[in-house]
Amino acid sequence: MKISNGSTQPSLEEVEHVLGDEYEHKPVPIQARRSTFSISMVWLGFPMIITGAMTGSILVAGMGFKTALLSILVANLLMFAYVGALGLLGTTRGFNFALLASAVFGKKGYVFASGLLSSLLLGWYAVQTGITGNLMHTAFNLDYLTMTVIAGVMYLAITFVGIRGLHWIGLVSVPLFVVLGGWVVLDSAAGAGWDKVIAYAGTKPDMPMAFGIGVTIVMSLFIDAGTVTADFNRWAADGKSSLIATFCAFPFANMAAMLVGGVMTAALAMPNPQPFGLDNMFGYMLAQNKGWLAVIAFVFLLVNLGSVCAHCLYNAAVGWSRIAKSKMRVLAVLLAVVGIVIAAANVWALFIPWLSLLGILVPPIGAVIIADLYFVRPNAEIAADWRPKAFIAWGAGSLVAFGVENFAPQLSTALAAFVVGGICYLLLGASDRVGASLSAAGSRS
Repeated sequence: MKISNGSTQPSLEEVEHVLGDEYEHKPVPIQARRSTFSISMVWLGFPMIITGAMTGSILVAGMGFKTALLSILVANLLMFAYVGALGLLGTTRGFNFALLASAVFGKKGYVFASGLLSSLLLGWYAVQTGITGNLMHTAFNLDYLTMTVIAGVMYLAITFVGIRGLHWIGLVSVPLFVVLGGWVVLDSAAGAGWDKVIAYAGTKPDMPMAFGIGVTIVMSLFIDAGTVTADFNRWAADGKSSLIATFCAFPFANMAAMLVGGVMTAALAMPNPQPFGLDNMFGYMLAQNKGWLAVIAFVFLLVNLGSVCAHCLYNAAVGWSRIAKSKMRVLAVLLAVVGIVIAAANVWALFIPWLSLLGILVPPIGAVIIADLYFVRPNAEIAADWRPKAFIAWGAGSLVAFGVENFAPQLSTALAAFVVGGICYLLLGASDRVGASLSAAGSRS
C-alpha cells in the first residue's frame, strides 16, 4: 500500500504526524503539554534503575549504611533544588535545554554546552547498553556482542516514539522495580536483621569513603540529565506539575533505587562486593535458583535499563538535533548506531571516572543558567551570538572543581563546581549593572 508521498515507506513528516512533533527548535505550545501523571512517569522511569541500586551498593560498602544514607539524602535534596529550578525554566518558556542555553551562552555559544551534555548522555546510553550486554553474558552465558546490539536497538525503538515512549516505558519499568526491589530489600534484610543492616560499617571501616565524595557520586549519577531537565519539563502544563514530576525523581525514585542496593549490600555484608558483576538486585534474584524468577529477572533487566537508555538517547538526540538543525528521530537513529558501537568496547567499565568528569564539567553549566535567567536577566531572549561572561563563570566553576578533586577530595566536587560557577556569574552580572549605573549617572551630570 502506498502512502501520501507515493512511496511504500512513510516520510519523516508522516511519522511525526502519527507519533507527534517533538518541538526540537521551538517552544512546546500549551495545547501540546502533557498531564502531571505523564511527566511524572517520564521522570520516575529515569532514576529508578538497577544502576542506581549499584551506586547505592558502592556508597554503603565504602561509607557504611548510616553515613551513606545521609549522603544519599543530602545529595538528592540538592538535586531536587537544582533540577527543579532548571525544570521550571523549561516549563515557563516551553524551551528544551538547547534553547535555554542559546539564551544564556549565545546563539553560537550554546553549541559547547549543549554539545558536551548531549555527548555525555550519548555516553551514558552506551554505558547502560554495555551493562545490559555484560550482565546478560555473565548471568545467562549469552553472547555479549549479540545482546548488546539487540538491547541497543530495542532502546532506540523506545526513544524513536518520543516523549510518549518514555512515558510508556515508565509505566512498565517503575512497577517492576518497586515490586522486585521491595522484595529484594525485605528478603535480604529479613535474613540478616534490620539491626545489622543499620549498623553495617562498610568493607573498610578504618578508611571510609569521604562524605563529600559520596555526595558527588550521587549528584553526578544524574547531573547531566538533571541539567538538561528542560527537555522533559517543557512538556509540563504548569510550574506545579513540573515540580511534582521533579520530586518524583529527586529525591523519591533516585533514593529508592539507591536504598535497594544499599540495604542488600549491608544485609549480605560481602567482604568485596562487585555491584557491576552480579552482586546486585539482578544477581540476587538469580541466586534464588528458581527458573521462573530468572525469567522475570531477564525481562526486568531489559525493561529497566531500557528505560534509562531511552531517556539518555532522547536527551542526546534533542540536543544534537538543535545543533545539526535536524529532527530528534533522525539523530536518535544516528546516535544509537554510535552508542551501540561504543558499548561493544566495554565502555561501561569506565563508570566511576565518568562520574568524576561530570562532577567537574557539568554543574557550572546549570549554575550559570539558573543565575542568569532567575537573577541577572530573567527576561533574556535568544539574541547575542556569544556571551563570554557565561563561559568565564563556567570555566571558573570547573577550575575550582578540578582543584577540589585533586587537593581536597573529602569535599564535594559537584557542589563546589555549582557554587563557584553561580557566584562568579552573579558577580559578573553585578559588575555590569554597576557599570551601567555609573555610566548613566555620568551622562546625567
